[in-house]
Amino acid sequence: MEKSHLPATIILATLVSCASTDSLTLKNMKSPPELNRVSYLSEATGKERDYFVYLPAGYHSEPNRKWPVMLFLHGNGERGNAKDELDYVLVHGPLFEAWAQKRDLPFIIVAPQLPMYGMDDHNDYFDNRTRDIIPQRLETGVPSRRKTAEIPYPMTAEPPPDELPHPPEGPILGWFKLENDLISILDQVVTGFSADENRVYLTGISYGGFGFWYMAGKHPERFAAIAPVVGYGHPDLTEPIARHQIPVWTFAGGRDNAVPPNHFYPALNALESYGHKNVLFTIHADLGHDAWKRIYAGHDLYDWMLEQRRE
Repeated sequence: MEKSHLPATIILATLVSCASTDSLTLKNMKSPPELNRVSYLSEATGKERDYFVYLPAGYHSEPNRKWPVMLFLHGNGERGNAKDELDYVLVHGPLFEAWAQKRDLPFIIVAPQLPMYGMDDHNDYFDNRTRDIIPQRLETGVPSRRKTAEIPYPMTAEPPPDELPHPPEGPILGWFKLENDLISILDQVVTGFSADENRVYLTGISYGGFGFWYMAGKHPERFAAIAPVVGYGHPDLTEPIARHQIPVWTFAGGRDNAVPPNHFYPALNALESYGHKNVLFTIHADLGHDAWKRIYAGHDLYDWMLEQRRE
């Protein structure tokens, strides 16, 4: 397949379409959703990589409509080479909901993949990871949802820590390393698809949560809202977010011992100290680190996003 690296030129490899082209001739018939791969030349790795672009139902049958864009950054366990391993990005989050669970989410969903950066070297998780965990879009019905983990310790609340364990950019091998790639991907999507550049939202889980706090702090003019899930921000990133009054809704698991809820307070309190008026923090006190399963399975987050617009 011929591919292009020009930012304004996108060659799509459509993976699956849910109806025949003939059906689109029917009056008032919505075009089916699509899951596409888009190739780009990564500045971070110097290699060609792919990312997913999900086009919602109605995208092709409403050619004059501008669609909101959701950039999703996955967690640590879904890293890969962004080629044959890109499918691991489907395991969690809004792309799982829209594609595997067949939910009618009215967003263009963009999902790149974080490189391994050597984390697969003698790492039991990646050594044992198999494609069996990748959800499939079924002809009829949907795959079963994975249950949240059972946590053996009680719910509790703790004061903020004296010092956060990570610097402003987050973990050392995190999404900040793809900062320029992510901006390039957004530019490709906004110019190459029928996208509303005033409704670009950031969301993601764990490592992805750290990543979009960083991206929002460095490029606040690009985003209409951010929704970090089980990933806290650093106070040093908050002044630009507050200055641009980017709506923030962040989520934590009350029993999360990987990213404890009290780590979220320094950034959230800093936002309020700068006069930010639109900051929400929801703790799912009964859940652990995989609280994202409940959050993305609901409706509130998507409804809230659709209410936000960059002026």
